[in-house]
Amino acid sequence: MATGLLLLALFTVCYTLLAKKLSGGILTAPMLYIGFGYVLAQSGLMPVGEAERLLHVVAELALIILLFLDAAQTDVHAMVKRHQWPLRMLVIGLPLAVIIGTVAAVPFLQGHHLVMAALAAALLAPTDAALGQAVVTNLAVPERVRRALTIESGLNDGLALPLILLFTSLAGEMLEPGSGDWLIFAAKQLVFGPLAGSLIGAVGGVLFLAAKHRRMTTETIEGIGAIALACSAYLAADVVDGNGFISAFVAGLLFGNVVKGQCAFIYEFTENEGQMLSWGAFFLIGLALVPEAVEHLTGASLALILISLFVVRPLAVWLSLTGSDATPVTRLFFGWFGPRGLATALFALLVVDQIDHEIGEPLLMLAVNAVWISAVLHGITAVPLAKLYGAHMARQEGAAEMKTPTLEQTEVPLE
Repeated sequence: MATGLLLLALFTVCYTLLAKKLSGGILTAPMLYIGFGYVLAQSGLMPVGEAERLLHVVAELALIILLFLDAAQTDVHAMVKRHQWPLRMLVIGLPLAVIIGTVAAVPFLQGHHLVMAALAAALLAPTDAALGQAVVTNLAVPERVRRALTIESGLNDGLALPLILLFTSLAGEMLEPGSGDWLIFAAKQLVFGPLAGSLIGAVGGVLFLAAKHRRMTTETIEGIGAIALACSAYLAADVVDGNGFISAFVAGLLFGNVVKGQCAFIYEFTENEGQMLSWGAFFLIGLALVPEAVEHLTGASLALILISLFVVRPLAVWLSLTGSDATPVTRLFFGWFGPRGLATALFALLVVDQIDHEIGEPLLMLAVNAVWISAVLHGITAVPLAKLYGAHMARQEGAAEMKTPTLEQTEVPLE
């Protein structure tokens, strides 16, 4: 165990020293950490059993912080008024991805109830901002496009979770007909979680602002407090039988719209901590889950994953942006850059714990295989396609400017 941890520490040091250089290539942090975890698993230098237990803790903590952070940085009023693209992709595109994904999954899940196909589609619907980092930080991509991808990937996992919980409860009811416990459980999760998050997020925002205006705290301590607030929302929901992840997400929304950017360091501090946890979670996925998932990768599951990546999301995004000012190339760009990541793997782990193992285990293997395949495909295409798309948009803007008449061209001569 000590040898494996030492290698992980040295690997992280090397990555940080080369991070800027690597950001311009095809090797992303999630891809490298998943791959390094897989290599250590094959070498036997780290015990996989202990890694599985640690994965739950690290992945949950990472997702709590990232859900809170992404939601906190979203101005709900501005998004409704100005950010038409991400709003359409969230409100229209996400449900469409689940519906189209369910239809696509049915032929590959023969012998299973329709609910299982819907659950598989919902697990494959969330996208990961960490896996799309090479795109959203690439200045060649227009700012509006980068902002839309950031908002959408930051919010869709929180919005997909209620659907996953609903389908999980229906799957439990299907396995135990006549039992109302699953429906009651789902109702509590979907109601009490948001209530707990709303209360903690709103009150927390007011208290943070009051302390800041009275100079009772410092920026460094505010960052620690933000992490504690996110965890408080998660734990408070658990106390009242609500869902902690939904609670953390809603708490972030309320908190961010109360403080409205006045506690800027909170976001920077929380993002740094969240990124470290995210790297750790991807490493543990590669160490604890990918080796077994690769062994269970069949032609049918591979086909379903590729359909999800190449057909389901692109089609859902294309339809959701119909009627908007997004060009066909932009719609295709949005449709492709929806990588599956931490949320897909962790939500699948939660599902396995709540339904029959024989049904839940294949879903977990499907989700994990989708994560590493997405990490590879989106990783190697992020920089090249971002550059091509940026160059295309620059040419389009240049052509539009040439067609636009200048002041001298439109000026009417004085008589």
